[in-house]
Amino acid sequence: MVRKRQSELPHTTAQQLGSLIKSARDIMRKDKGLNGDLDRLPMLTWIMFLKFLDDAEQMRETEATLQGTRFRHAIEPPYRWRDWAAKEDGITGDELIAFINQDETIRPDGTRGPGLFAYLRALQGADGGDRRDVVATVFKGTVNRMQSGYLLRDVLNRINTIHFTSSEEIHTLGLLYESLLKEMRDAAGDSGEFYTPRSVVRFIVAATDPRLGETVLDPAAGTGGFLVEAFEHLKKQCKRAEDHVRLQKASLLGVEAKPMPYLLCQMNLLLHGLESPEIDPGNALRVPLREIGDRDRVDIIMTNPPFGGEEERGILGNFPDDKQTTETALLFLQLIMRKLRRPVREQKGGRCGMVVPNGTLFGDGVCARIKEELLKEFNLHTIVRLPNGVFAPYTSIPTNLLFFDRSGPTKETWYYEQPLPEGRKSYTKTQPLQFEEFAPCIAWWGNRVENERTWKVPAAEILTNGCNLDRKNPHAKEDITHMPPEQIAADILKKEQRIAEIMANIHRLLAKEAG
Repeated sequence: MVRKRQSELPHTTAQQLGSLIKSARDIMRKDKGLNGDLDRLPMLTWIMFLKFLDDAEQMRETEATLQGTRFRHAIEPPYRWRDWAAKEDGITGDELIAFINQDETIRPDGTRGPGLFAYLRALQGADGGDRRDVVATVFKGTVNRMQSGYLLRDVLNRINTIHFTSSEEIHTLGLLYESLLKEMRDAAGDSGEFYTPRSVVRFIVAATDPRLGETVLDPAAGTGGFLVEAFEHLKKQCKRAEDHVRLQKASLLGVEAKPMPYLLCQMNLLLHGLESPEIDPGNALRVPLREIGDRDRVDIIMTNPPFGGEEERGILGNFPDDKQTTETALLFLQLIMRKLRRPVREQKGGRCGMVVPNGTLFGDGVCARIKEELLKEFNLHTIVRLPNGVFAPYTSIPTNLLFFDRSGPTKETWYYEQPLPEGRKSYTKTQPLQFEEFAPCIAWWGNRVENERTWKVPAAEILTNGCNLDRKNPHAKEDITHMPPEQIAADILKKEQRIAEIMANIHRLLAKEAG
């Protein structure tokens, strides 16, 4: 009966959905409270989030009625979407803005009570783990920036025509939402650290190959790219109804402390079909490493942790005295090592695929001590060296992909140098790295032989050389057009110094002969 009701809904085509979202964004452009896509997308997201939630609640309510079971709404009247947003001629203007923004206001049903955001932020789950807690966390970090209640009413009316009960529309909207996230990354410039290129995400997921029944964690989830890709990867393995249940419950876990990426991550996962995303809104580094036990460990970690940032002093106390550092990437590496599942009998240990900056490869001191533990306690089997510009133009820092597992100590580490396309010197925002370019690496992954792109280094050699993982390709000819400018400058300076030494020697020899 429920399916019939859904199929009777008029479907919105991909083209209609695209123009609908564009229309809503065009309306937002007229509002003086919003400044660019960095404001518009979060605004659009919380509106869509409430419509999505209400559509899902109505479906669940119908199912509960058919089964004769009691249903409790996450959001009660008069705060449900259907109570205040669904009517085309519903509250508008200053009355609408007051209802959303104010701590206490006249509500759409004419009674006095908390405003919408005040109500949503105060929600509490019955057992500390249901949708009410998710809604409260989302809205604690969300602000309504639109100033015109009339423009906001127009946006609500547009979003109200999306049918979140249709799996086809949700799928289309999920793809559309990903393109909006990319646009937002482009608008963010230097602050776009929460977006990892889709090609890199897809490659890490393909190489790590999560299997149904395994738990996947991203401790720096951002907008949910790794979790969405892992969900799609696992969904293809579902053959029976119980497989889908297993996928929905406790397969995917994330952590994201920043309010805006947290909201975007929740929406991204919901639109891709994860019914109750388990995203922890706290700091992933807040728990002392020594307190992380077997029950906290997971099978797979895939992530692009923030690098270059610094954590507050209180966080550093959660790490061993000889491995405390302000470099965030190194703190996350230690957390990941601790969170991977230990091997037990027939069960293999956990595995990881992650992005790291070049500094992690050649760093000494604390960095070298962390890498020593990585090599001695884990199997660092592969390092993929990415070419220039993969994260351009947001950072010029060269990046690498580390793949390691908990199967035992490292015997040797394979290196794979991902080449630039023929004739290219770097990737750019308009010509980014494509997933298809990883095809040779994926083909090599299960059948490893040395070639012009690949080489291996014994772990013993790495350990005796200060744990320096920054190894150049021994088969490659030096091509300065692909080198970072600072490296070219350093090489020129070194050659100039060598020339000066030679000239000084010649000068001395000539002086001797003259004497």
